Amino acid sequence: MRHNPRFLRVLALAALTSALAQASPASDLFGAATRAVETRYFGWSTADRAALSGKYAAVLEERCAPQGDACDYATARKVVGELLTELGDPHTNLRDPEGAERLAEVSQNRAVSRTGARVVRVTGGLLVVSVMPGSPAEASGVRRFDLLTRVNGQPAGKDAAGQDLAAGPNEFVRLERTGAPIPVTLRRAGAPDRDLSLTTARLQARDEPTLAWAGPGGKTAVIQLPTFLSSDSSELFLTRLGEARAGGAAALVVDLRYNGGGSLGECVAAASAFGPVLYQSRWQGGGHTYGGLRGEEALPLLARAAKPDWNVWPGPLAVLVGPGTASCAEVFTYHARRAGAVVVGERTRGVGNSGVLFEPMPDGGVLSLTVLRAYTDADEALPAFLTPDVSAPTDIAALTAEGRDTTLEAALTALSALATQQGAAGGDGAATVTRAGATPPKAARTTDAPRPGGASLGAGRR
Repeated sequence: MRHNPRFLRVLALAALTSALAQASPASDLFGAATRAVETRYFGWSTADRAALSGKYAAVLEERCAPQGDACDYATARKVVGELLTELGDPHTNLRDPEGAERLAEVSQNRAVSRTGARVVRVTGGLLVVSVMPGSPAEASGVRRFDLLTRVNGQPAGKDAAGQDLAAGPNEFVRLERTGAPIPVTLRRAGAPDRDLSLTTARLQARDEPTLAWAGPGGKTAVIQLPTFLSSDSSELFLTRLGEARAGGAAALVVDLRYNGGGSLGECVAAASAFGPVLYQSRWQGGGHTYGGLRGEEALPLLARAAKPDWNVWPGPLAVLVGPGTASCAEVFTYHARRAGAVVVGERTRGVGNSGVLFEPMPDGGVLSLTVLRAYTDADEALPAFLTPDVSAPTDIAALTAEGRDTTLEAALTALSALATQQGAAGGDGAATVTRAGATPPKAARTTDAPRPGGASLGAGRR
């Protein structure tokens, strides 16, 4: 009788993890995660998953030896993280209970205690990448691209060597959820640093798309689209797009630099504002085609039969991307480019060719598990990442010290050239952005656009 070596490895692993699972929380978590990866993973990695599981089961056993049956979840998280790094699929990752809670808050549109500011870690502080309209942060005068250099008395962001400082995005969110005022030091280009206390209110956990105006005469609409996680993402985007058209926009910029993805149906629907979209997903034993038409989900048959010019926005279009553009946001960008958009910024994260489901884990966290591969309507695999048509990295120093958004500048220049070719009005590269409600500079115009009262697959981390 011939024996299958891989089958024997799986049996050996099952025996080892079964024995360990009776001994500690760590082995419970490790066993649940590796079983999911072994049996349900369907991404692009070609790594031998059974061999990886066996290798790291031995690592876990060694690290748990001093603790015995008290070996904790944290030990397993570290080992599973190392295994998944070697798997080589950044879409498959393990989130702890706090990360799982944050994911649930956004995807379920929960109301939580928030300032209304969303931040990312950069050198020198926490960069504010979105401010919810009507939030305490907006009322305190916080603007997009302000820099928080200190939070709750702690240095924030990264130091000059790129090392994380005490206050990061997770720490900021934890402080928000307590509901207590948060003391911060705010830095803005052209103004002295100032200390203020950010209060919180019960707000939606998800961020909304916002509309701003840029370029000469304020005729270029800039829609910052922060997430596709919530179930109303495409609806809110379509609303902002309608406001841009009503405001007389001659060109459009969609900013996805800090959009980590979300619901596949939402990003397909949103991307179809620029032309019909068909997205094929394939998983173990099956598949499904998603369709989008004029900014809404549609039957694939209708999307396939639609004319290319069936759209909501027919004018010059640029999409801003960067390393924070991931998953569903990469899918959106791919289809916007097919519809004629110029892509500006930096290379995207590199998980645009797959999708995930979130598997609950014994510790209360979730495993983001790649379960589908993505294809075009022509049966071609979607690219993992997108390289911009115009390379224009976001210069954080210029942004925070001079108030210059170098990526937006490049997009406005590209749109100006595109608009000239199309015989339409466009910008000349000026990067002054005026937010709704702000005092416009001479070269810009702002519209106090009305906003609605309220109303997955891959998603990036907050």
